[in-house]
Amino acid sequence: MYSPAWTKDAIFYQIFPDRFCRSERYHAVGKFVPWGTKPTRENMFGGNLAGIEDKLEYIKGLGVNAIYLCPIFKSNSNHRYHTVDYFEIDPVLGTLEDFDRLVKKVHKLGMRIILDGVFNHCSRGFFQFNSLMELGPNSPYVDWFHVKGWPLNAYSGKPNYECWWNFPALPKFNTDCADVREYLFSVAEYWTRRGIDGWRLDVPNEIDDDSFWQEFRRRVKAVNPDAYIVGEIWDAPERWLQGDQFDGVMNYVFRKAVMQYLFDENAISTEEFCKRLQAAFPEGRGDMPMNLLGSHDTTRLKSQPCTSWERIKFALTLMFFMPGAPCVYYGEELGMLGGKDPDNRRSVPWDKLPEMQKEPVYALVKELTAMRNGNPVLRDGKMEIACDGENFTVTRTLGKQKMTLAVSLAENEPQFEIR
Repeated sequence: MYSPAWTKDAIFYQIFPDRFCRSERYHAVGKFVPWGTKPTRENMFGGNLAGIEDKLEYIKGLGVNAIYLCPIFKSNSNHRYHTVDYFEIDPVLGTLEDFDRLVKKVHKLGMRIILDGVFNHCSRGFFQFNSLMELGPNSPYVDWFHVKGWPLNAYSGKPNYECWWNFPALPKFNTDCADVREYLFSVAEYWTRRGIDGWRLDVPNEIDDDSFWQEFRRRVKAVNPDAYIVGEIWDAPERWLQGDQFDGVMNYVFRKAVMQYLFDENAISTEEFCKRLQAAFPEGRGDMPMNLLGSHDTTRLKSQPCTSWERIKFALTLMFFMPGAPCVYYGEELGMLGGKDPDNRRSVPWDKLPEMQKEPVYALVKELTAMRNGNPVLRDGKMEIACDGENFTVTRTLGKQKMTLAVSLAENEPQFEIR
């Protein structure tokens, strides 16, 4: 296996910083909507790094041991995928000192932390792009982007430069430019040196250049050989999993199969589901996938079309039973609701925590993390899937150890047991 050894034991917890927790220990300049307000694409709640630090004991108490933070760099969007400065912590979130303290405390508690790297595109507020708007073709950074005409139509009309999904607010980098490549690689090196344990890469398939990610890997691993590099790939990931680019991908192939089987009126049969499960975890590939059921891009489990407690319970159990590192989206353990983006990015109702901890999913997540942490067979064991009509089993084997998840969907709701 070419992935870092620690990732086989990892259980991730994904945090959307603006909505997780707002600590009064840090006061950002500005005005924010009240905690609990309905999320929109524009409103800012003011969650901060101090708030995440305040909840580290809660996170560790869930049994997870790794944190994946959505972007934290300077930005003018609540999700911060519009980066203004890659070398600065967003002032709404806190300071560099707050970041260093957070990383130090995460490590002190025996956990890891990875950051979200948005290297395909930036914001209109990014200095070098702003230079193009001010100086036009005379800008020294004219080669940093894909410009098709002057002046730039950055705020009106059809954008005349390449941008992510044609959103003018997200100009796409020209990663063929040596200066751009050096800038982005230096960003990755800088934060890796500050102590992070890896990178989750946003839309890396849109930088359609293997050499870019090969060099990215070399530069990051030179700083920290144990850094985990995981790509957001929604389709077949083999291209990026040859051992020279990513250590794993966010396992959307797994998630899609689960969603179609359990939460979409059984759109696929049990036999087809088993085939897709097997395809999501090919034997001998050497990577460490990040397995997920929800994220900041997806509808929450409790808001799925065909949701039920039994389906949620089975989906989570299955995720923790599979090879790879499971990832819990913040608030999923509390049974939070949330439709399509941006509704899936609600603020955590900490004032209702004792009540929400009575939700059965909270006890289940703690039970599943304990099960995985306590059984090496679930972390290192070989997987086998056997299907017989509406019944199937997933078996993990490590030496003489064996654990089997036996499942039946014969009466529409999943029935399962671990033995």
